[in-house]
Amino acid sequence: MDAPLNVAATWVGTADLGPGWRSVVWVQGCPFSCPGCMSPDWIPPAPARPATPAELSAELLADPAVDGLTFSGGEPMQQAGGLAEVARLARRARPGLSVVCFTGHRLERLRAHPPTPGVPRLLAEVDVLVDGPYVQGRDDGRGLRGSANQRVHHLTGRLSGSGYDFENRHRTAEIAVGGREAFLIGVPPPDLLTVFDTAVDRSGRATAWSTP
Repeated sequence: MDAPLNVAATWVGTADLGPGWRSVVWVQGCPFSCPGCMSPDWIPPAPARPATPAELSAELLADPAVDGLTFSGGEPMQQAGGLAEVARLARRARPGLSVVCFTGHRLERLRAHPPTPGVPRLLAEVDVLVDGPYVQGRDDGRGLRGSANQRVHHLTGRLSGSGYDFENRHRTAEIAVGGREAFLIGVPPPDLLTVFDTAVDRSGRATAWSTP
């Protein structure tokens, strides 16, 4: 049995992190410290919210319209076994579900030298993998990847005919505000983070980034 996942955040129902209507889980902890990372609070491997794969799968499927899952972080490959089980359970409940996953690792390295034992299981569940570290100077403001050095791999044919342009689409994002926390969902279009930071500074709200 896989140990509980260390979850930074979840979101049920968005069109901003892949094709269709998706639920998203961001895991806590990342071995990379990419300059300009949009989720710096989720880099340390600190205890966040524990959730079993069964609990998380049920949570992500709470909206019956959800037809895909997106895994981000943090670094999903650090908790690959648990996420693989989330995907397996979700697909058992909802066949045809698609899975998109972000990682700072290159696919070749994941296959040759997986950083955690569950990586092969997770790759077997993923339909589209966006790989490579975020490079701030190569952020061209296009596509679902954060910077132009990142690559989009269709590991299955499930989404290859969806018409969704992972590499060059116009970016979209949404902002949810609750209490003293603002939550940004999606890969932000150019200058959105600057505008958002200014608004947050003026309002005094804390931010919780939720981008890859």
